Amino acid sequence: MSGLSTVLIVVGLFLLGGVYSFVKQQMPKSLIILLSIGAAMCLVAGVLRLEVWN
Repeated sequence: MSGLSTVLIVVGLFLLGGVYSFVKQQMPKSLIILLSIGAAMCLVAGVLRLEVWN
């Protein structure tokens, strides 16, 4: 199951890169917020699936 968690972490980091790009291009704040939430959810889900704390 570590393959899925790795994919989630990579997708989360990719989305964080998108957030950085959107901030530099001064895109609408609502789009930046949605992308940030998506990135955070992917990263948290990936880390929790790795069972770091268990």
